[in-house]
Amino acid sequence: MTWEIDTLGLLFYGGGIIMISGHFRKGTILGISAICAVLFLFGGIGPYGITGSAGAADNTQVDFYKEIAKTMVRGTAAGLGEALKGMKTEKDRIDLIRAFINPIRFYPDNSGYFYVYDFNCTNIAHAAQKELQGKSLLDYKDQKGNFACRTMRDAAKNGGGFAEFYFSKPGTTGEFKKLGYSEPIPGTNYFIGSGVYIP
Repeated sequence: MTWEIDTLGLLFYGGGIIMISGHFRKGTILGISAICAVLFLFGGIGPYGITGSAGAADNTQVDFYKEIAKTMVRGTAAGLGEALKGMKTEKDRIDLIRAFINPIRFYPDNSGYFYVYDFNCTNIAHAAQKELQGKSLLDYKDQKGNFACRTMRDAAKNGGGFAEFYFSKPGTTGEFKKLGYSEPIPGTNYFIGSGVYIP
């Protein structure tokens, strides 16, 4: 027997509110709790914290954004690992991941979002670029010749870490320098990442 619950997480951030909502199946309460704990961790960051956009951040701000990305990815990986336990089909797992990460945005300019790949570098879910879902980025090279997805995968395979690459920024053209952080989603063959666009 399965049942669904409605969840709503609110993140007060830089004077704004980020809403995270969705429907989740039985067995996800621990995962949802982990995500909410991570989100509320940032409740104290207000107008006197980071200002401006991630693209215009100085080194101190970039370091702070890196810590946010790492914390968000780590908490979400753990939460999704719990939420996906016992799910029988790949479709159910993918549907839950997509529904969960889709509305989440962070950083004051909302440039923070999540993406999930399998370890063959096929995109499972992307909160900002839906056209990537289902596509393989195994052989994708950025403008500097780096295998962007492979570097993120390798960092995740090592338990989590940062990787630098160039990638498109939603709402713009061209590629921008990005520092991504990725971790494996426990109990799955997926990894989740996020990052910060840097000058």
